[in-house]
Amino acid sequence: MTIGSLRGELTLVDDQEIIIEVGGVGYRILIPPSTQKQFGQAGSETLIYTHHHFREDAQSLYGFPTREECLFFEALISTHGVGPSLGLAILSTHSPNELAQILADQDSDALCVVPGIGKKTAARLIVELQSKIDSASIPLKNNELNGEGISSQDSGLRDVRDALSGLGYGKEEIQIAMRDLPPNTEPSLLLKLALQELAAVT
Repeated sequence: MTIGSLRGELTLVDDQEIIIEVGGVGYRILIPPSTQKQFGQAGSETLIYTHHHFREDAQSLYGFPTREECLFFEALISTHGVGPSLGLAILSTHSPNELAQILADQDSDALCVVPGIGKKTAARLIVELQSKIDSASIPLKNNELNGEGISSQDSGLRDVRDALSGLGYGKEEIQIAMRDLPPNTEPSLLLKLALQELAAVT
């Protein structure tokens, strides 16, 4: 039996995991750090979409606030060399809409922002994912997309990434600068916040 989703009360919300109680049983679920706030606070009820991962010596649950994120995660970990930890890192850096645009543009530089992914790995991932992901099977939020097929939020984040790269920052510095940027914010303000974050850690 596999677990595809859970609805219940949050008893723990951490940046890398949550615990949700369903029928008196607490399920420990690993999550992308960037999605923590989307699940709500401890004591609230939530719905989480899960991937039930089996290994010879253990079982783990990985959770996502949307079905499309879960589908992308499953596609990611089905590619060569991508385990659950790297899959979470990718989805914590790029949303499903942005990943779809990365694949369409073959933008390997965007994947290189993710810790642990270099140029060769990024290029291979794009080729493999393009063959695995059927856009019709992943219900992207088209109401949030602009005329180019990318959400305004993702477009703003990409502008910030490109600007930081143009200023000479490396991929690890860009990852640090962008990890806590707020959604639905003007790109100019996002860039200012990213630069302030970099100044604080140097």
